[in-house]
Amino acid sequence: MMPILLQWLRRLSHLLGFETADAFPPGHPYERTRWNGAYFDIASDVKPEQIESRLCEAIANTPLVFGYITNPTPRMQRALLAVLEERMRVNRGRASELAALLVQAYESPHITEVIPGLRGVVASTSGHDMGDRARTVMAFLGSTQSPFDVIEMR
Repeated sequence: MMPILLQWLRRLSHLLGFETADAFPPGHPYERTRWNGAYFDIASDVKPEQIESRLCEAIANTPLVFGYITNPTPRMQRALLAVLEERMRVNRGRASELAALLVQAYESPHITEVIPGLRGVVASTSGHDMGDRARTVMAFLGSTQSPFDVIEMR
């Protein structure tokens, strides 16, 4: 009787939003996306679209939190790419930090490629120093069409 009661209380707590979400719900197109709940305080009852918006907003405000996301969605990647592109254009430094985060994300086989060819560039630098890999990715991004020339369908 006790395990059934505890399972019911866990489910009720989740439905009421008393828990912190750390992934999209099962069946979501990006259900493999995970994030560290300590960095993103998102209640478990928040809808997936709002979750993604909050994560993208956090990335835009504090881009280093991208490192606490596993298998980021294309929209999350574009949020990081926006900050990365701005830093590369203005030459404000720390752009290589963000490119390194992108390299780490693309080491997962489950990530959706947001810019054609990016996965190949990351794979081609496997085994090199992370700084070199980040600079190679930045050179690739500098030579391609801006990812913000694409209109996203929802």
